Amino acid sequence: MILYAINLLMAIVWAAITGSASLHNLIFGFVLSTLALGLIREQINGTGYIRRSLKIASLAWLFFVELAKSAWKVAVMVVSPRLDIKPGIFAFPLTVTRDFEITLLANLITLTPGTLSVDVSDDKKTLYVHAIDCADPEGARRDIADGFERKILEAFA
Repeated sequence: MILYAINLLMAIVWAAITGSASLHNLIFGFVLSTLALGLIREQINGTGYIRRSLKIASLAWLFFVELAKSAWKVAVMVVSPRLDIKPGIFAFPLTVTRDFEITLLANLITLTPGTLSVDVSDDKKTLYVHAIDCADPEGARRDIADGFERKILEAFA
């Protein structure tokens, strides 16, 4: 995690040196500093830094895709003349084990329209999720496991 802080600091320094704090310039500085850190990865014990950065970017991309899909689904539900939904709470068995990973998964689920993380069991093995349409809880479990949870495990394992 310290490498990400260094990368962000280097991007901010890049923006200060170039005199432009635009979003494009900050992103360019971040990518440039990622490449620089990748070149010296053996010296700083960060052998998988670029690979991990790409996996985190893949997780972010998945979130934005899921955000758009679920927002569309909820919008269609709202404007349909017949509201045929079955709200409910289902238990999701967790594969992620660390507190950071559980928190990230719960937040990604909550930020996605139509779902809300309700609670985590005391043994941290089950996440309870409320869904606006819980007609297929097994499908919802599968979507979370194959989507967010798998990407979190890939990025932070």
